[in-house]
Amino acid sequence: MSPAQVAQLAQAAGQAANAGRWQEAERLWREVRKLEPDNPQALFSLAIHALQRGEVETGLKMLLAARAAAPRDKAILLTLANVHQQRSDAAAERESIDAALAVDPYFIPALLARANWLERRGTAAAAAATYRNALKISPPESHWPAAHREQLQHARSVVDRHARALESALSKRLAEVHEKLPAEVASRWREAAAIMAGRVKPYYSESNQLYVPRLPAIPFFDRKDFPWVPAFEARTDVIRAEIEAALKTSRDQFNPYIAYNPGDPVNQWQELNHSDRWSVFQLWRAGEPVQANLDQCPQTAAALATVDAADIGGLCPNAMFSALAPHTHIPPHNGETNARLVVHLPLIVPPDCRFRVGFEEREWHVGEIMLFDDTIEHEARNDSDELRVVLIFDIWNPLLQPAERDAVRVLAAGARAFANNYSE
Repeated sequence: MSPAQVAQLAQAAGQAANAGRWQEAERLWREVRKLEPDNPQALFSLAIHALQRGEVETGLKMLLAARAAAPRDKAILLTLANVHQQRSDAAAERESIDAALAVDPYFIPALLARANWLERRGTAAAAAATYRNALKISPPESHWPAAHREQLQHARSVVDRHARALESALSKRLAEVHEKLPAEVASRWREAAAIMAGRVKPYYSESNQLYVPRLPAIPFFDRKDFPWVPAFEARTDVIRAEIEAALKTSRDQFNPYIAYNPGDPVNQWQELNHSDRWSVFQLWRAGEPVQANLDQCPQTAAALATVDAADIGGLCPNAMFSALAPHTHIPPHNGETNARLVVHLPLIVPPDCRFRVGFEEREWHVGEIMLFDDTIEHEARNDSDELRVVLIFDIWNPLLQPAERDAVRVLAAGARAFANNYSE
């Protein structure tokens, strides 16, 4: 019989197996093996049939023959490892796993098998490291293969436990030096421990539009470094009175903050796109005043006139009252430019509201300004049953030299002009 006829038999056997006609499939594989005794596909398939019947030794014999015929077949090697595990032959199991990984170091099922082998041997740290490697090269969870989902979920659980335990151990060792550190730098070492443990990633400045290189990525800036803050905070009550009035009389002027055009990719914004769950009352938008709203809030407008507002044509200043509905989550995202800082003045803050910038999570307190670099990943939550409102505006990043502000403006204007005039 010709190789083509053997291939036809093998194809028919595969089709029978896929249709659940196991006896027919096994008969056809036996026909293939009569014609080609060392056919690895036939040997492997007949081994599977034997194993399904509980004939472990017969299955092992077939798999060893299949490996001899196709020594670099990953499926054969990994199935052989599983059989060795059933037979409690740990050394042979590990050898088969390692052989599969020697063929393909990125073979996720073999990485999971190695991690499981290490876990059963009680080598928890090595198991966690191997599970971590498997997770690193796995697709996003929504695309995990059903056959490996449970193993990958277990891998994530093991990695998380290991990371938290390591972070705790490192934090205990750091405790003695924490006492010697100034309060303003102590938090960076808590973050360093979490990063070293693998529990969190390093958070960098990632601008969506205009990135200024070599500026430090500082999540929260110290309020004491901004002389205008105390006087601004002193206006909290009158500013809050204006937004409370607007909430009663001008609710139609609150618009969804997220408003993509039809057909635009919305990514993480699907739930909030065109939703009143996160709405804003704009005072300044992308460098232009919203005069009617400013006229309605004269005390707020006067307060904003006292700050070092970032003026970047087409981008800044921005100022708005941000209203976050009960039980609403603003997902992690990054801002437009690190040439500015974003400022929050909390006005209406029920319990169970949280704000994270990078590693650090804080609570809003009415009348206490927060200043942060919004190009660092950040997110907000209102887990209460009430509305949360903050005044948001942007100022120049104080780490820029005064002359650099002109460079920022030139870049922003140049990019807009190019976009408006570019053609091929």
